[in-house]
Amino acid sequence: MTQETIAAETFEATGDFPIDELLSDGITNTPPSFVRAILKAASDPNVTSFAGGLPNPISFPQEDLLESMQRVVSEHGAEAFQYSATAGLAGLRAWIANRYNKRFGTDYVADDVLITTGSQQVLDLLGKVLLDKGDGVIVEKPTYLAAIQAFALHQPVFREVELTEDGLNIDELNAALDAGAKMIYLIPNFQNPTGLTYSAEGRRQVREALADRNIVVVEDDPYGELRFEGESLPYIGGTALPHGVIMGSFSKTVTPGFRMGYLLTKDHELLKKLNTAKEAADLHTNVFSQFVILDYLTHHDLDEHLVKIRELYRTQAAAMTDAMEEYFPEGVSFTKPEGGMFLWATLPEGISTMDLFDKALERNVAFVPGDPFYAEPGKHSTMRLNFTNADEETIRDGIKRLAEVIAEAL
Repeated sequence: MTQETIAAETFEATGDFPIDELLSDGITNTPPSFVRAILKAASDPNVTSFAGGLPNPISFPQEDLLESMQRVVSEHGAEAFQYSATAGLAGLRAWIANRYNKRFGTDYVADDVLITTGSQQVLDLLGKVLLDKGDGVIVEKPTYLAAIQAFALHQPVFREVELTEDGLNIDELNAALDAGAKMIYLIPNFQNPTGLTYSAEGRRQVREALADRNIVVVEDDPYGELRFEGESLPYIGGTALPHGVIMGSFSKTVTPGFRMGYLLTKDHELLKKLNTAKEAADLHTNVFSQFVILDYLTHHDLDEHLVKIRELYRTQAAAMTDAMEEYFPEGVSFTKPEGGMFLWATLPEGISTMDLFDKALERNVAFVPGDPFYAEPGKHSTMRLNFTNADEETIRDGIKRLAEVIAEAL
């Protein structure tokens, strides 16, 4: 035996040392993702799951990505496996900037873009750079639950503003701004969880309310290219407001597994701080994946690929809303999205969808209760339904079973 082995065998710690005493206040007060928990419960192949925000796997360009992987290894060699710049590959950043300029008439350049490990990392970086304990952050009511989770680590004060069919309740927005906030987080297109899209007038009103405020305006837009009805609308902030930040992702258009997100902003002082925070987090986003995505985008027409996804999601969304109109009992309302991946159902007041979840799972159908999408805790009669990860027949059958569970609760 070595001396180290003898020491390890003879040493014995004394006393009880609970890890709880060592944890930060931020992590102690941040709940785990509810969706991640229920996805495990809904992973049974017999369960029809409308719970996850999963793109349909048939939309992944697998053969084209395989060709890109082989070409990247052949043409770039060791460069594709080496450390790289924190901001991301210059070519990919330029492609993203040009894409937005083509779609919206903006003037972004590569230096306005930061490549991140999924758009979720953008939320994490914004929280680290902007939020101290007690700072105000304005969010929609309801809003994306993972944004609540990312910001909650920094113990801010959430100021919820009611989301309407046109956008934000302007009176509530002005009150929240007067109360004080460093950042406002918005999802203007096919919002997660509701599927609602801000109207042109709604965007104008929000822009005017924010115009004379010193506040970072974050617009999360992972679904903007998935519009299957109507026409695209300009952003609220973007380049029009001094601290405008646009968030995007290739997760919904190419592949989620690569975790390839990004942000665009003309505020280079803010961008510099975000870059520093990313350096501290992971040095840079996966280099090989960046090369593969760039190669795929260079050799293939993304718009042609998106046409197929939009048509697929249009038929799936129609299958779900048609089934809900046929089977859901009176008193249940729901949104009809023009794009994206989700819709939102509202049951009569007093019906807790959290309580309904287990009963639905007994009928082999899953959804996400509305509760975790609100920054302030409480019982809610709402639910989020995903329509992109099941075929039309499965959607119809699952909605019929869910309707039976709702009817029994009513």
